[in-house]
Amino acid sequence: MSDLSAARARYAKLIARRERISSERLLAALATVPRENFLARGPWRIKTEAARSYRLTADADPVHLYDNVLVAIDARRQLDTGLPSLWAHFIDLLAVGEKDRVVQIGCGLGYFSAILSEIVGAKGRVRAIECDARLSSRASANLRAYRNVEVVHGDGCLDIGEPADAIIVHAGFSHPHPLWLRSLRPRGRLLVPLTQRDREGAALKITRRGKGFEAEAIQQIRIFPGRGRGVRALDDRVADWWQRASSLAPLRFRDIAQGLPSDG
Repeated sequence: MSDLSAARARYAKLIARRERISSERLLAALATVPRENFLARGPWRIKTEAARSYRLTADADPVHLYDNVLVAIDARRQLDTGLPSLWAHFIDLLAVGEKDRVVQIGCGLGYFSAILSEIVGAKGRVRAIECDARLSSRASANLRAYRNVEVVHGDGCLDIGEPADAIIVHAGFSHPHPLWLRSLRPRGRLLVPLTQRDREGAALKITRRGKGFEAEAIQQIRIFPGRGRGVRALDDRVADWWQRASSLAPLRFRDIAQGLPSDG
């Protein structure tokens, strides 16, 4: 086994232990998908989950990437790749499996799109939506070899295509968008970070159950805001309401009106 293959295997085991990952397909993807193929050439600016600032890797050896670290895409905007353990945990929690149709809203440079591609397999599909034209172009190039992935430059609040088994939102919003709920198949799952203007908030898992939905807060999160998300004090109050209500007990509702759950 090469040093790089060994590093990937250790990386997958590290995340498996930390997050108690149950999906064998997810672990296999973490151990095989080359993270360096979804980044600019090194050296890289990286930081741990708890760190406030980046450090520059000693060189451009991809081994540095096989740790539970954030890697800067645009350090000036504090735009990073997702933390591997966090998004692996979310993917596992959503029970993404073989043959599923998955929609990503905010795919970045495509690393987690590739992970999802390996999980859903040849009979599944991944629609990776990115509103930033440059990131979308780079993701398209990075994912060219993944035939079951479609990269779309667009707004994931306006159109996400066909109904999905799982929708994963990789940016912060003040409330779940009604389009995402309507686009869930029976027993479909949505993961959405609900954040305030300081980027802090909670990730919610929402499951379609019959004619309605059930939401539960699963983890605190700090994340880059979605384009077009509200920046008013009212939006902060809406996000805070969702976080508090869904953290107390599973929140059941049938629709969303003006950002809040409704029985209509």
